[in-house]
Amino acid sequence: MKVSPLSRRRALLGLTALAVPSCRCSNPPPPAAEAGSAAGTGSAATAGWKELAFEPAAGEGEGPQRALLLAPDGAAALPLLVALHGRGEAVRGPEVGARGWRDDYRLDAALRRLASPPLTPEDLGQMATRERLAQLNASLAQHPYRGLCIATPFTPDLRDRSAEGAAGFGRFVVERLLPRARAESGCQAAREATGIDGVSLGGRLALLVGLSHPDVFGAVGALQPAVRASEAEMFSALARRAMERRPVALRLVSSEADPFLPAIRAISDRLRQDGVAHELLVVPGPHDYAWNRGPGGIEMVLWHERVQRGLSPP
Repeated sequence: MKVSPLSRRRALLGLTALAVPSCRCSNPPPPAAEAGSAAGTGSAATAGWKELAFEPAAGEGEGPQRALLLAPDGAAALPLLVALHGRGEAVRGPEVGARGWRDDYRLDAALRRLASPPLTPEDLGQMATRERLAQLNASLAQHPYRGLCIATPFTPDLRDRSAEGAAGFGRFVVERLLPRARAESGCQAAREATGIDGVSLGGRLALLVGLSHPDVFGAVGALQPAVRASEAEMFSALARRAMERRPVALRLVSSEADPFLPAIRAISDRLRQDGVAHELLVVPGPHDYAWNRGPGGIEMVLWHERVQRGLSPP
């Protein structure tokens, strides 16, 4: 049987996803000036963002840490989301990595559009079905987007990719980043109003850290997490232990051309088999910066804002 070039490419992507535990986005971000122009960054878009520096601490890994914190007007009434970037930013160092969601993924543009609905196909980079776009807009029409405080720390590319290997980074997030973010912003401190999410490498770490601390995070999500199908049992066991301690709102998001999709489906299947409540959402798009700037950021922010406000997500 003759195999088409497209089928051969898809097969290679699938094998790559199984072999590689973390993935760099395929399209590098534009230079800072170009990104600022396209996303409307600069003084208006960066308003409300604070840069946070942390000195090294024992048990958290090597080197200093950096994070950005978005504290909008009325932050005292807002939930808090920790958003982790991908490997493309991890290899560029703490200062660049901490700015990944703001500068490379253009999160400000997504936040502006959520605050001024309805969303259009262009807002999601033409990577949304009519049905999904209608669901997002119906949710925004029923309950206007009120905002989140968002902390975006540098996300390390850890050699030990187990839950134990992520424990040091988890301690930094729970014991230093969250208290500092709450002190700087005055945002809500309740568990139910605290979430963690991330993309690719960051999605993997969000699952490991969030499910290891169900007493801290009421909502745990992962966008195109860099996982393997062989890890389904490990992630399901981690989720089961978390749910036994405290119920956690759990969501996995992937896309049709995401090389990690087969592994993400395998983990979702195992979670379902083991009775772990969760949501799996698969939308159009590849595994790259364009997706992060479109469906990735909008889906992440809106889901957490809904769940952390006690609303039904779209």
